[in-house]
Amino acid sequence: MTQQRIASIHRVTGETDIAVTVNLDGTGVASIDTGVGFFDHMLTALARHGMLDLDIVAKGDLHVDFHHTVEDTGIALGQAITRALGDKRGVRRFGHALVPLDEALAEVVVDLSGRPFIAWTVDFPAPVVGEMDTELFEEFFRAFAMAGMMTLHVTNKAGRNCHHIAESAFKAAARALRMAVEPDPRASGVVPSTKGVL
Repeated sequence: MTQQRIASIHRVTGETDIAVTVNLDGTGVASIDTGVGFFDHMLTALARHGMLDLDIVAKGDLHVDFHHTVEDTGIALGQAITRALGDKRGVRRFGHALVPLDEALAEVVVDLSGRPFIAWTVDFPAPVVGEMDTELFEEFFRAFAMAGMMTLHVTNKAGRNCHHIAESAFKAAARALRMAVEPDPRASGVVPSTKGVL
């Protein structure tokens, strides 16, 4: 797999203006500015632990709430990863990770299946972390999975602290995604499906 796996998306709606560039073969360098501090922290962790170079600038209607910015960032990032993957020849396709953060433990499993689906089993003991509604984490991952054309299972297996629960989920997603998009040295040039297409 010698081609550059880099893609950019610029998504503009009446509610948001979002520019995303992703390099699947990066070193985890991130430049993130969504206007939502805790969300920036989570996306930086996604880049670092997924070994993705990630550049995101999002301008949204934060005076309304954070929903549109978070969801549309998920859409744009999913689209960028889909574009960077191309026809998915030579990738591992599947990825999984269990990641702890102190008392919290998250499990994420991903399949670059071309069939978007999310199973979300994460409970937060409080409605807000930082200034961010905890319900928005599901909105982000749903948008990301749908636009990324992937099956994504996110499960919180332990945790009491909302910050730790969210961060363990993002880090587990990062590690699972890193595994799934990696070149498979035993399947170079092969689409990892009996169908011949993903």
